[in-house]
This record gives sequence, C-alpha cells and structure tokens, in this order.
Amino acid sequence: MMLSQIAPAIRLTVLLAIATGIIFPFVITAIAQLMLPHQSNGSLIAVNQQTVGSELLGQLFVKPEYFHGRPSAAGSGYSGESSSGTNYGPTSKKLILGDASFAGVKQLAENYRKENNLETDILVPVDAVTRSSSGLDPDISPQNAFLQSERVAQARGINSNAVNELIKRHTNNRDLGLFGQPRVNVLQLNLALDSLKQTKQ
Repeated sequence: MMLSQIAPAIRLTVLLAIATGIIFPFVITAIAQLMLPHQSNGSLIAVNQQTVGSELLGQLFVKPEYFHGRPSAAGSGYSGESSSGTNYGPTSKKLILGDASFAGVKQLAENYRKENNLETDILVPVDAVTRSSSGLDPDISPQNAFLQSERVAQARGINSNAVNELIKRHTNNRDLGLFGQPRVNVLQLNLALDSLKQTKQ
C-alpha cells in the first residue's frame, strides 16, 4: 500500500523538477535572448570590443575630468559582492555628521562643494551626499551632473556648454512619463565625454 503511494509521488517530483528546473528556465532564457539580448546579458557596455561596465552597475570615478557617481556603501565602494546601504535612518547622528570612519552627509556636502569649486551656500543634490540602498546605483540626477560640469570642462580644456549639451542628451526621463526621476547614467556620460575629446583632437 505504501509503495503504491510513494511511486506516484516520486514520478511527480521528477516531472516537476524537469519542468521547473530545466524546461521553464530554458524557455525563459531562449525568449529573453531572442527578444531582449542586451538586457538579458547584463546590459553590458563595450568600447572597441572590450567590456567596460554595465548600464546597471555604478563604478568609482575619482579623476576630475570625469563625472562622479553617488557615494557607495558597498564594500570599499561599488563592490558587487558586498552590495549594501548604510542601514542608518534619517535621524541617525552618524549618517548626518559622520565620524572618523564614516563620511556623513555634512562631510560629503563639504567635499562635494570643494571638489566642484562651489560656494558654501550652494544647495547640494541629495544623491550627491547619500548612498543608495544597493551601493551600486549607476545614475545621478541631472542637477548633480550640471553642478559637476564646470569642473569636468576645465579638467578637459573644453567648453562647458559642450559638456552641458552632453548631459542633456544623456538624461533619461521618468519611465513611461510617470515612474522614477530624471537620471543620468554616469558611465555612459563619461564614455561620451571621451568620444567628445577624441573628436576635438
């Protein structure tokens, strides 16, 4: 009696394992590769057939001739295997003021103004002084980009108007006109800057 109940259960388990563990993933992968090959392969960006990053993952840029992304709390910064936010709430003293081991909003704002030669009373965009929940955000706000444009233009020896035009062209609006906020992908913008520099030579 027991064997007559176990045998169908085993057959059903094997059938479901094949259906959900092999057939379903294969079909979904095939559909994704056919319909959305760029996205299904990680939205990778290549330059001269060399992969330089992904549209979905931020990178650390520190040179003055490049736009800088928002701060990251992922490991030492933008570390994919350590994706994380700070886990500090908006009332956290450490989040606002920081300490010797952690740059708070106040410190980040001061550094941002100094780095971009801004007056001390200039309002700093929130994404310039806060970490994202993943620590891997690839985008910044257009306001953040425009405040950095003069520094980038001076470091590259090009007209700031040309840099501002690049920002406008690389600004993505709200999804479907409703969701999210306007944003600029930092890697794509920096690659466009490199292309602009090459065309100027």
